[in-house]
Amino acid sequence: MKRIHKAHPELELELVAMKTTGDKILDKTLDQIGGKGLFVKELDRALREGEVDLCVHSLKDVPMELPEGLPLVAYSRRANARDALVLPPGCAALAPGAAIGTASPRRAVQLAALFPKNPVKAVRGNVLTRLEKLDGGEYGALVLAFAGLSRLHMTGRVSRVFSTDEMIPAAGQGILAIQGRAGERYGFLTEVDDDFSRRAALAERAFVAALDGGCTAPTAAYAEIWGGQLKLIGLYLPEGAEHPAVGTLVGDAEQPERIGIDLAMRLRCQV
Repeated sequence: MKRIHKAHPELELELVAMKTTGDKILDKTLDQIGGKGLFVKELDRALREGEVDLCVHSLKDVPMELPEGLPLVAYSRRANARDALVLPPGCAALAPGAAIGTASPRRAVQLAALFPKNPVKAVRGNVLTRLEKLDGGEYGALVLAFAGLSRLHMTGRVSRVFSTDEMIPAAGQGILAIQGRAGERYGFLTEVDDDFSRRAALAERAFVAALDGGCTAPTAAYAEIWGGQLKLIGLYLPEGAEHPAVGTLVGDAEQPERIGIDLAMRLRCQV
């Protein structure tokens, strides 16, 4: 909002507080909340009915199939897309046998390979709730999105940042997506729209969508762009497979969705 207002001071901008039907006030940053599916639907309804004119989402939480007439119209410059290991205060290393908390099947699959001696245990709640559970001794560590911790000014809790080879991020992780209504003019969003993020997002989301939207099988995808080329790394573990298929594909950055679909088909054939 600050960047848009600086470039277009003639626009009146207002941050609209949203509530679920349960009347529970939720933070606008989706990384900080639980019940993300419900909250996304609440934002869709408000946008469709004209209560708001734009919605801002953490892209990794946006369903692969968008509601008709509510397209994504801008993508923020990507923050650090990597995952982070968070230990209890005073701990310098992950103790053997200590449980690692995550709510993500994608992370669970990759953590099993990185830390075979540490069980993975489901954890729920927003970031602050999860940290309370960690500090209360329910877990030996947590794995959270670095970007979410950064937006909460809590990077001081990070003990280790995984490389994207160690832990492939979720599609769209680190990108904020702006959703609008079809047919409206959003020229003022050029101030916050990043072309590199857009192409990376299109490749990553096309990869997941081609694998049935990632609804049941763990998937991960991360794209980098340089010199007109896009490099996409992806992970896919269908039900019944013992080990995930992981692969990389490089292609023309002007065709990000084609790269995503092609890599998905390659990995589907491997398992």
